[in-house]
Amino acid sequence: MSAQLWRRTPDSSALTEPRTFVRVFVGPEELEEATRWYERTLGMDRDLVMPYPEKDLTLHAVGGFLIIGGTPAALAPFQSTTGTLLVSDLEPYLTRFRAEGLTFVQEPFTPPVGRGFTVRHPDGTVIEYVHHRPTPAEQH
Repeated sequence: MSAQLWRRTPDSSALTEPRTFVRVFVGPEELEEATRWYERTLGMDRDLVMPYPEKDLTLHAVGGFLIIGGTPAALAPFQSTTGTLLVSDLEPYLTRFRAEGLTFVQEPFTPPVGRGFTVRHPDGTVIEYVHHRPTPAEQH
């Protein structure tokens, strides 16, 4: 798996609409091959490589796909989440979902690149909402 964080756009605060990711789960030995397949299929390069050692995962993004590499045990807690929305700011979503009484599958957490939470929508779909912010090494 990749050992170094790399993002083409480390700050999602300028997004004018959410970026939707379909989650793809693969074994660690399949991550590069799967990523290259999506790059060829979509005709675009990956724009995110994110090691997540705290969860024993590595994430790659290609277009609308978030390819998550890990062992079956490491992937298991994340496989019930249908997709990820990269948003400019979590607070409006948190406020709205709390007011609507939605179930938070995972309360706000701090991954290596920003903040996020996972919520069950009224139709039962489980979605992770995240915003990205630059790490100290990415700030100019």
